[in-house]
Amino acid sequence: MRIVAQNIDDIVESLRPIAVDWQDDVARNVIERLLQIPIRSSYSASDLHALLNEDFNQGILIVRLLLGLSKDAFDAQLKATLGQGGSGVTRYRRDPDTFIQTLIDFGVLDVMALEINRIPHWSDVLVERLRSGRGSAISGQRRGKELEDQVETIVSNVFGGRYAARCNFVGVKGEFAKCDFAIPGKNSPYIVIESKGYGATGSKMTDVIGDIEKIIAAKRQDTALLFVTDGIPWRNRLSDLRKIVEYQNQGFITRIYTLTMARQFEVDLRILKQEFHL
Repeated sequence: MRIVAQNIDDIVESLRPIAVDWQDDVARNVIERLLQIPIRSSYSASDLHALLNEDFNQGILIVRLLLGLSKDAFDAQLKATLGQGGSGVTRYRRDPDTFIQTLIDFGVLDVMALEINRIPHWSDVLVERLRSGRGSAISGQRRGKELEDQVETIVSNVFGGRYAARCNFVGVKGEFAKCDFAIPGKNSPYIVIESKGYGATGSKMTDVIGDIEKIIAAKRQDTALLFVTDGIPWRNRLSDLRKIVEYQNQGFITRIYTLTMARQFEVDLRILKQEFHL
């Protein structure tokens, strides 16, 4: 494989957003339940009972959306009010009236009446809260997974099943480090691949450098390290990306790729396959 010194401007130019759907099954089910709540001028304890009895976890999520509280903030407030004995479905089933009255004291019924009768449509605000809260986390997870899946598809096309995925590989002197793919396996691999999609949840951008440095320290000097990344947020962290490019220019990273460079990534893998007689 030909040795090159990459340029940060070329990599930044090739960055693209990783488009995914923010909804998962939980979000879709909650949205469906929101649309089923009858529109009335006021609500009572029986409405809250019905909400929690049908599906407690979904019902509590809807209550949190109505109140605009994160899970941690809501749980802390609920536990502080209910006292000892928990704040989940077991506590609700043991004493549903006290549980419901606690929610009423939080102002849930008033908020229900206000939000459900809001124009143009009462569910818009709640769907937006769901999107920006849980949906944001789901989108981040899926961006990282989407990039990793695309990388694995290419790796599988080139090497079949001769690779280890999401593993700790063993390098020189028994040193090991985490990586996404080790080829042909995790013991003294010839090729190590790390993929990070941003914005994705999980490691912070600055943690990526630490992960790469651990791989560099653990691998043999002649092990090829390929780094695949993408996502517009890198453009706001050019100092971090520049550090990674420096590692590539110094020979610690063999090559950096984005999804627009997928064809080159596959070509280089096939070259490495021949060079390493894999």
